[in-house]
Amino acid sequence: MNRYHFLKAMGFRGAALMAVMASCVKPEDTYVDALTLAKDGTTSGGPVSATVAGPVSSTGTTADVLGIKNPLLTIDLTSSTNAALRSVGGYLVKSSIVVAQTSAGVYAAVTQTCSHEPKKQVVYNVNEFYCTAHGARFNLDGSGKNSLGSRGIAAYKTISDGKTLVVY
Repeated sequence: MNRYHFLKAMGFRGAALMAVMASCVKPEDTYVDALTLAKDGTTSGGPVSATVAGPVSSTGTTADVLGIKNPLLTIDLTSSTNAALRSVGGYLVKSSIVVAQTSAGVYAAVTQTCSHEPKKQVVYNVNEFYCTAHGARFNLDGSGKNSLGSRGIAAYKTISDGKTLVVY
């Protein structure tokens, strides 16, 4: 039974049914199908490409940035729009990735989507990543720190030359 049939069975009709259906759907609540890799090397399902918006650049080619081919994010640390990353404890969110300076010149990056519920509310807070929706806590490597974060979240590698930060 899908949500439509469930709500209809509960007695919702017409405009009330459509209002309830519309109020339940939010972009941050959607799930993404996983990419499946078969033994013969073929793939099926899941997204096959991603785009990055804003002042962060997405290479989209096999460009070599700080020795990394096809980075997820390339962030200009000298840009005023990325000033949060200039101080220890500062963080920013770009393309659903949370990037934080955890100590002088050391950066950590994780997905913004919490594993407890698919909410894009993960932030950096005092040497850990934290979901503001329900309190899941994660170590800098993405592993869970409490029962709500026990499944962990995806963590990414970072490299920087002091002017450019690459997340891969």
